[in-house]
Amino acid sequence: MPVSEGYLGHVVNSLAKPIVDRGEISASESRLIESPAPGIISRQSVYEPLQAGLIVIDSMIPIGRGQRELITGDKQIGKTTIATDTILNQQGQNVVYVYVAIGQKASFVAQAVTSLQERGAIEYTIIVAETANSPATLQYLTPYTGATLAEYFMYSERHTLIIYDDPCKQAHAYRQMSLLLRRPPGREAYPGDVFLFTFASFGKSH
Repeated sequence: MPVSEGYLGHVVNSLAKPIVDRGEISASESRLIESPAPGIISRQSVYEPLQAGLIVIDSMIPIGRGQRELITGDKQIGKTTIATDTILNQQGQNVVYVYVAIGQKASFVAQAVTSLQERGAIEYTIIVAETANSPATLQYLTPYTGATLAEYFMYSERHTLIIYDDPCKQAHAYRQMSLLLRRPPGREAYPGDVFLFTFASFGKSH
């Protein structure tokens, strides 16, 4: 799929095509949507912090760049709010954000985009979205697209934060595809990362 700096500030689908018209996206490079991750030996250890901007989290649950974190809980308790607030609280930190909305309502995605635009955070954020009415095949590809875009910045020595919301929806899409293809359908979440919150800095895999 195509990758470039031009994706910053855009809302795209799982095929990296713009959903919201904000001009052309020029891309002179491309990356494999399933590329091998660096080995354990070549990765750096987690040594640099990433502040979520929320006192409760930063004081009790220190998060490092290159670390993965899970936000779990019942519906409507503010899991997505924590994720989006982290993006809003990181202005000026030279971090690229990729928010991956898998199988969410279109109104929910639009609300997140509006919130980021009002606070000036959309300029350093990429939103990859496939809504609930999208085909299962496209919902299945969504987290891979987000990871591929984030890896482009990671290998360009830029710190990157990926937010998957919600990997279980990708598992449901995978199940639909597997049943149609008569393959074993059992899986609980997106295999690349079962966590909703993913932090990656350059030199580390997603």
